[in-house]
Amino acid sequence: MSTDVGTDVGTRGSAPAALAAGSGLAPDDGRWREVHRIVFPARTDIDVLPLYVDFSQSEGYASAESDSVEFVNTGAGESDTEAAGDRRSVSVPAGKRYSLGTYFNAFPASYWRRWTRAEQVRFSGTFAGYGTVTLYKSNARGSRQRVTSWRVDGEARLSEDLTLAPFADGGWYWIDLAGGSEELTLVEAAWSAPVADREAGRATIGITTFNRPDYCVKTLEALASDASVLEVLDEIVIVDQGTQKVREQEGFEEVAARLGATLRIVEQPNLGGSGGFARGMFETVLARRSRYALLLDDDVNIEPEGIVRAVQFGDACRKPTLVGGHMFDMYDRSVLHTMGEAVNLYRFFWGPARGLYHGHNLAASNLRQTPWMHRRIDTDYNGWWMCLIPVEVIEQIGLALPVFIKWDDAEYGLRALEHGFPTVSLPGACVWHVSWNDKDDTIDWQAYYHERNRFLVALLYSPYERGGRLFRESSYTDVKHLISMQYYAQALRNRALTDLLQGPDHLHRTLGSTLPAVRSLRAEYPDAQVAAEPDAYPTPKRGKPAHKGKEPRPPRKGTLLPWAAQAALHQLRRPRPEAAERPQAVLAASEGKWWELSMYDSAVVSMADGKGAVWYRRDARRFRDLITESAALHRRMLTAWPQLRRAYKDALPRVTSMQAWAQTFGVDLADPADRRPEG
Repeated sequence: MSTDVGTDVGTRGSAPAALAAGSGLAPDDGRWREVHRIVFPARTDIDVLPLYVDFSQSEGYASAESDSVEFVNTGAGESDTEAAGDRRSVSVPAGKRYSLGTYFNAFPASYWRRWTRAEQVRFSGTFAGYGTVTLYKSNARGSRQRVTSWRVDGEARLSEDLTLAPFADGGWYWIDLAGGSEELTLVEAAWSAPVADREAGRATIGITTFNRPDYCVKTLEALASDASVLEVLDEIVIVDQGTQKVREQEGFEEVAARLGATLRIVEQPNLGGSGGFARGMFETVLARRSRYALLLDDDVNIEPEGIVRAVQFGDACRKPTLVGGHMFDMYDRSVLHTMGEAVNLYRFFWGPARGLYHGHNLAASNLRQTPWMHRRIDTDYNGWWMCLIPVEVIEQIGLALPVFIKWDDAEYGLRALEHGFPTVSLPGACVWHVSWNDKDDTIDWQAYYHERNRFLVALLYSPYERGGRLFRESSYTDVKHLISMQYYAQALRNRALTDLLQGPDHLHRTLGSTLPAVRSLRAEYPDAQVAAEPDAYPTPKRGKPAHKGKEPRPPRKGTLLPWAAQAALHQLRRPRPEAAERPQAVLAASEGKWWELSMYDSAVVSMADGKGAVWYRRDARRFRDLITESAALHRRMLTAWPQLRRAYKDALPRVTSMQAWAQTFGVDLADPADRRPEG
């Protein structure tokens, strides 16, 4: 371990332009490469400041009586919204202390230790002014450990070589900055690794969009404005599947002129997310320029530095590795969706990896105050809001599964794992995406894809002879929809299993036609008609309150059978005639649960996004028909499971091949003129 501290050569309290303009901090001995620059947000984006700088004075310590980590607060500091001087620098006022032990600026040492060729990392930084720089590390339990510190008097270039050996299960490196008698300025700083033995890779970004041209133009503007991102990009391919064209959006021509040949638009019919992302992979493989295909969703805001980090991490990995970015809430910008995702193979359902949960707010509990964030999180897959995939992986395992939406990203991660290619959700690489908290896509047209694709991916990867708990949960969900008077959603779920029973040939054949078909069914189901006006429905008739005025609760395990019998009898009775004329209740989206809706003959329920409401009306005939069909389809699926599993497994290489997708895209691989659509 070595330290190289520069001499004091500057004027007291100043940051000379030569230092501020620094051309990079990585040593030039040919082995080292900057892999994680310290960066800061624009001053106008103060909501994300906690992801870059921690102003609190919290101290962490390990409890002597257990393996838990507790935190005490020695006085919360106020956020300095003017702290960031520019993209690379920050100034700490005299007497203040800022920590860069944050999501973006701490170095995720355990991820580099586990997945890359690096055995050490080097911190390098240029500082001006007066104060103290302290270097810390943490372990997997989140306890903080001081490594070293420096005193800055004027100007200094600081450097420290650090081992990655202790980070097998977790841990980070970071620095704290304390202003002295005058302010201390971090001019620029970065973490470097000795991984320059391999030529630096470049990526092609594939953005799939459907009628979100405004988001796409904003993403292009962010990319065009960051020179470091453009250095790792070969091309940006926008796969436009909508009717509101990106090329017609205000501001497109200006940003397209700035990007020049780097930008290309491919327009095709709406083939869903899987069709769009498959096209991005397809174009990247055909071009034979890039080492990586980087998939980005359309409705996101990006941190450009995260793209650079993902490419650099991919270059450093010991084997070809999918590198994913995390997702933050676009409207609550310090809230992290989750640190990593996995598929529960018994339930066969996605969710946070072991020990994690959804929706952590880093403004309330930052990295230093959140012990579980210091564990390395291993994942099964990463959402395709941001995911870097090596081209050699695509060439070996194929393109996306043709499933339109839902489960395409999870399936690809599981497929890659089967071939020995891991997925890493890399801290410090992320996008901000519209949250799903204000949606319930299980009761609209997407119900079809939820059901079909979950069963399909289970057929391919479930280790259980009959899918584990899959059939039981699917049947329970069917009953919940039906007793909630959600007949449209259930009709789509039944159709999903019907189509799946046809075998794998239906996947490409119906990729572009299924969505119009399932949407057209809305007209047949009153529960699929959303009214935006508050007074669209009659006022409920007040009578005896449901449940005798008690707050409805889900049935407990011991009372489930009698409750279910009562609910079934209610569903089979003829509805009260007046319930068809006026609803019995008006419920908020949070109140419209199956255990409450099951006892009504009709009710108006708000949509989760707050943009309208639906009038649910009980239909005994539809209930009988749909539940009978559901039971028959589940029996058929259960009986045919071994044959279907073989059929879909055998077809997987074919349906995900370049040839199969070329036919769906209408591209002739033998015709060079057809291989590069005009942009």
